[in-house]
Amino acid sequence: MDFRDDGFQLKKDIEEIKKSIGELKNKVNSQEGICNEKWTPEKLIEFEEEIREIYEAGGIKAPVHFARGNEAQLIEIFKNVKKEDWVFSNHRAHYHALLKGVRREWLKNEILDCRSIHINNNKEKVYTSSIVGGALPVAVGVALGIKLKQGTERVWCFVGDMCAEMGAFHEAEKYSRRHNLPITFVVEDNDLSVDTMTQEVWGKEDFGRTQTIRYKYKRFYPHHGSGKWVTF
Repeated sequence: MDFRDDGFQLKKDIEEIKKSIGELKNKVNSQEGICNEKWTPEKLIEFEEEIREIYEAGGIKAPVHFARGNEAQLIEIFKNVKKEDWVFSNHRAHYHALLKGVRREWLKNEILDCRSIHINNNKEKVYTSSIVGGALPVAVGVALGIKLKQGTERVWCFVGDMCAEMGAFHEAEKYSRRHNLPITFVVEDNDLSVDTMTQEVWGKEDFGRTQTIRYKYKRFYPHHGSGKWVTF
């Protein structure tokens, strides 16, 4: 037996294994739903409850807008969000960031550093604005850039039901639809604009937009904070 030949074959086998692993990683990373694979409604709630306890103990000296009651809907939506896609959100973005792939500890540290309402992560392409509707023009601009460059990514823009009644939203949605931009708007509809019934103020709408997803959920926490007065 020529051991030199065996050594050469072993080297080839190792190279083939490395190649196979690389192809598998690329395949996994490109699959839809890879971003939210590990998150369940229970785990999302567990994260938010951990933040709530710190907040109520006075450990976060800044506004925090908690999420609860929309875990299942978001997990379903994020099954269609790819790793290379862009996510734009608002002041209530903890779930969006986690489902897109932002590391739990990184997000927790950002919240503890008083940045809960403006989470931005370049690596995972997650961007938020605490201004109602503030992310809309940026999201549309990114979608236009993707189309001009003939890219394959998609933009996902999350807004509340009050924001969806604003002129800025109607302009963004109309421009995106007429120019066939790669963007999906997601309206997170809890029927409330802070504490005012949105549709009682604006009147009923048919919600017939073709590039907009709307889901209903019942708010668990108040608009701001956890429902407990906190003295800093």
